[in-house]
Amino acid sequence: MLIAGFPAGAWGTNCYLVAPAAGEECVIIDPGHQATQGVEETLKKHRLKPVAVVLTHGHLDHVASVVPVCGAHDVPAWIHPEDRYMMSDPEKALGRSIGMPLMGELTVGEPDDVKELTDGAKLELAGLELSVAHAPGHTKGSVTFRMPENTEIPSVFFSGDLLFAGSIGRTDLPGGDMAEMLDSLARVCLPLDDSTVVLSGHGPQTTIGQERATNPYLRQVAAGGQGEGPTTPPRRGM
Repeated sequence: MLIAGFPAGAWGTNCYLVAPAAGEECVIIDPGHQATQGVEETLKKHRLKPVAVVLTHGHLDHVASVVPVCGAHDVPAWIHPEDRYMMSDPEKALGRSIGMPLMGELTVGEPDDVKELTDGAKLELAGLELSVAHAPGHTKGSVTFRMPENTEIPSVFFSGDLLFAGSIGRTDLPGGDMAEMLDSLARVCLPLDDSTVVLSGHGPQTTIGQERATNPYLRQVAAGGQGEGPTTPPRRGM
């Protein structure tokens, strides 16, 4: 299994390229702001051929390079229908009053081929199996992707901006909702095995076991919501 990731752009959003091995087909996860060069360099380094882009949600810092990446390789982009509008109207997703100082350098819009993700779907792409879980809270259309355990690696969980090392995604933008976020953490994250590797939208790699033991939000939902947990997560990305 090959998983190559790098932080891209102004928000340090993690973009991942996943393949069975070097020299094979791959899936690209969350090519965000200024990710195009990193994607191309990673493809060349590992001799990979992309077959699809899959998106954990629609915020600009995760989708800004979707149009050029999909266009260069003639591949579809997969996104949940509730976040699809964000590709064409990123300002609406962030609130008009915030403004978008980076808009002048971005190619806004949808790629030619957009496919919609559904909760519980199993995507068979590039010889990989990605299990999709709808996980609203950061946005209405946030999803996660999980790859099953195999002989080489434990289960891998691409959490997007649902779960970070030590924190969670922000809920103060349009479509964000702390109650939905906590429900998604309980429903999507808590059932996972402690050995599951978590590759987040921002920040370092972690595991479900580490987060179950130390993440104040996951500890709160594991305790059934009892006790006084933090109410506002630190901001990482959008």
